[in-house]
Amino acid sequence: MKGEKQRRILHVDMDAFYAAVETRDNPELKGKPVIVGALPGERGVVATCNYKAREFGVRSAMPISKAYQLCPHGVYMYPNGHKYVAASEQIHQIWESYTDIIEYISLDEGFLDITASQKLFGNAQNIVREIKSRTWKEVGLTCSIGLGYSMSAAKLASEEKKPNGYFEILTPAEMRELIAPRSVRVVYTVGPKTAERLERIGVRTVADLFTQADRVSNVLGNHGAAIIDLARGIDDREVGTQTRGQSIGTEQTFQTDITDTDYLKHILRLDARKLSYDIQQKGLYAKTVTLKITYPGMHSITRAKSDFPTNLALDIYQRVEKLLDQLEKKPIRLIGISLSNLTKHKEEKPPERVQLSLFDEVTPEKTKRDQEKLHDVLMKLQLEHGQNIIKSGSELAAENHVKKQGLNKKKQQVVSSYGRSKD
Repeated sequence: MKGEKQRRILHVDMDAFYAAVETRDNPELKGKPVIVGALPGERGVVATCNYKAREFGVRSAMPISKAYQLCPHGVYMYPNGHKYVAASEQIHQIWESYTDIIEYISLDEGFLDITASQKLFGNAQNIVREIKSRTWKEVGLTCSIGLGYSMSAAKLASEEKKPNGYFEILTPAEMRELIAPRSVRVVYTVGPKTAERLERIGVRTVADLFTQADRVSNVLGNHGAAIIDLARGIDDREVGTQTRGQSIGTEQTFQTDITDTDYLKHILRLDARKLSYDIQQKGLYAKTVTLKITYPGMHSITRAKSDFPTNLALDIYQRVEKLLDQLEKKPIRLIGISLSNLTKHKEEKPPERVQLSLFDEVTPEKTKRDQEKLHDVLMKLQLEHGQNIIKSGSELAAENHVKKQGLNKKKQQVVSSYGRSKD
């Protein structure tokens, strides 16, 4: 436990990020409920909303129709991804000036291990003050920061004083005292289904976990034992190494149900390209690709395919295309891709695998070394100049097909997520 007490980890979470960027750029929105996602009367969900909108019960991932019922006088708008990415890059530069041990959870959220940084920048509290001050002065946004002895403690602390807050949990004892009377959902890895199983055996609060530890372990096995440890404040995870539990994805909700399979595949190809670019930026590879489909009536299904780790758009697309082909052909309201089982380690591809060139032409005569060089060059160009600097022939064809369909992209509500969804 001594090592845990000495560690100093920050969890930084921007306040209502998308809505805050919009309000920063349009001061007339200040004081008004701002809902980013889609417009009233359209299909779509709330990507995020500011705290004024939350006073009316609006929450992230809520259908726009429900949000409008709760807050008909709110300001509704489409997401502007370019602005959010630009603001995120500014924020990340601030974080990176204090430590190189960072685990990005999303555009606006991340863990920073500042244990060693205290020798250069003063104590942890001083670093927190500087990050909050610079974020406001340089980016025009506020953030909530939690300081903890572990990742769990830091994450929990950042939730305590939102918005624009700061809280610290510096010992396991402080952690246990704070969360004991709360729902078991406050414990990392306890989701809705696990909470339901625990409730069936009479475990509703963290205090119940402590008094019925043996029963929890018997019912949930190793997961139960891990939950007990986390509730007791035991968390040895290191910042920057925990990629398995994260995911990155994108979804598109259509204003009219889509039955054209070719069109859906073109959408998936373009989404695969975007996700490929995103994980390349993070230096990650994905083992699992998941297809999400929502049918009329809001019935959703997911299908997943796991294989060797990859960050190539073609690999991602080919896996998700096979999953789509296996489904019954009927109208689709929403389609999306997510990547999970992320790793920073690249494994060798199967030797029988055929590599493709820039223009998707089969070139068996190309050596593996030549193909790797080509991929490295393309990645470097994209990371330096943006993902649109160069495209394959199939990606260009997909873009042309989507444009010819005449579906206005502005009328498709697009949600990108890194890690789990949050309000």
